[in-house]
Amino acid sequence: MKKYLAEMVGTMVLTLMGCGAAVALDCNPSNVPGMVGTALAFGLSVVAMAYTIGGISGCHINPAITLGVLLSGKMSTKDAVGYWIGQIVGGIIGALLLYVIVSSTGEGGPVGTGANDLQTGITPLAGFLAEAIFTCVFVLVVLGATSKTNGATNNFAGLAIGLALVLVHLACIRFTGTSVNPARSIGPALFQGGTALSNLWIFIIAPLIGGALASLIWKGIEPAEKKK
Repeated sequence: MKKYLAEMVGTMVLTLMGCGAAVALDCNPSNVPGMVGTALAFGLSVVAMAYTIGGISGCHINPAITLGVLLSGKMSTKDAVGYWIGQIVGGIIGALLLYVIVSSTGEGGPVGTGANDLQTGITPLAGFLAEAIFTCVFVLVVLGATSKTNGATNNFAGLAIGLALVLVHLACIRFTGTSVNPARSIGPALFQGGTALSNLWIFIIAPLIGGALASLIWKGIEPAEKKK
């Protein structure tokens, strides 16, 4: 149970801090500093949580990562379901806290919950492909960085994963605001509504496909003699 609670807390912090930065910095395609700041906020949140709860749950805080780990044979289905529930609940709590803060501001204050949505000029197909492809890259980094085949470099896995998330945000944020994490998208969309909610399916299905694809790629390149 502690593992599931840790995933809930970690995902709550990721959603609150990452989406909070997106709201505070007015992240949008015309605001490059805001986009860069948001990318850094999500990456730093992962680094912080990796060194906080990594020893408890492995710090997935992302259903796509959990799916990749499950399909790689490194966790049980029971634990995966527990992680998913914890992650979704955590994302909703984080979004709720942000919603309460934003709703309490006066006229001219920040708005929204940092929900993912298709950006200007981006079709559903382009958004779907972006989320699937960039999630695949991100989850592949996670599987590799945390693998025992990397030996001593495992100590720096949290840093590598956090930096990878910054990179993924910089590449993907113009297309979808960057989700690569269904739990991070569900909570904010529920409170923001509108097209963020109607397009939510993209940010659930595409990252899960990307996570599954990453597990297949990792199985193909992981040294056979060191597989568990």
